[in-house]
Amino acid sequence: MKTRTFSPAAIACGAIVNALFASPALAQDDVEVQGPPDIDMQETVFAGDYLSVGAGVALNPSYSGSDDYVFTVLPIVQGSLGGVDINPRAGGVTLDFVQDPDEGVGLDLGLAARLRSNRASQIEDEVVIDYGELDRAIEVGPSVGVNFPGVLNPYDSIRVGVDAMWDVNGAHSGMTVSPSVSYSTPLSRSIFANLSVSTEWADADFQDYYFRVDDAAFIGDGVAPLPEFEPRGGGFTSAGVNLLLGIDLDGDIANGGLGLVVIGGYSRVLGDAADTPFTDIRGSKNQFLGALGIGYTF
Repeated sequence: MKTRTFSPAAIACGAIVNALFASPALAQDDVEVQGPPDIDMQETVFAGDYLSVGAGVALNPSYSGSDDYVFTVLPIVQGSLGGVDINPRAGGVTLDFVQDPDEGVGLDLGLAARLRSNRASQIEDEVVIDYGELDRAIEVGPSVGVNFPGVLNPYDSIRVGVDAMWDVNGAHSGMTVSPSVSYSTPLSRSIFANLSVSTEWADADFQDYYFRVDDAAFIGDGVAPLPEFEPRGGGFTSAGVNLLLGIDLDGDIANGGLGLVVIGGYSRVLGDAADTPFTDIRGSKNQFLGALGIGYTF
């Protein structure tokens, strides 16, 4: 049986599902008990095919670098069907085609896809919106990761991974690379925690599309209020950390059913993403995330 671990999220609203629906990892409620609980993992809801569905609500910046916050409602889908794991990413999903061994280091290898809606809607800043809305990007590419189970206790794991994606929708027409490291562990039989650190690198096409400020793009009245800005080329756009807590509502992660997740996150925009007037003048380099989700696993 494959041991499933939670994927990290760099701003990440899609991470709601990673911690929402559990993994077969379990812990003891009684700290006085010596050794792991006697649990047959093949009897849990996660031993074969399973599916988790639900919805989440996130409070996040209205665009990357904004200091205005908006609510985003997200669908939740995660599971394993026919040996293919379905895992969420920020704004998207990954398919993992490689099954981990029962013991030892495991490999994730598959495809990642996401919808990037940065400055495509929900722009709250009255100046930034006068520079026009952007098109949504559809990004697709390979996803690779390595899982190290049993690091500090029998049920925890560390995952190191990277997604590389290209826009196939003709919006920014560029490439992003997103490395991440995450640590997952149960805190009790009903509570699971995931701490993730991630960053994003983007090429010159991406940077030019999202961070360039051009007087010709201004569609408001009068003179363009922001100084023009020319991105310097490819580079890192952000780095951040997220803490996720998954809570099983009947007190037993192993049997599925209803679950909650609470997420808190912080990221810092970097390079051209920080220096563009959309951030430096109208927004903030500090970005915060809060989210709550509920769903059902069967």
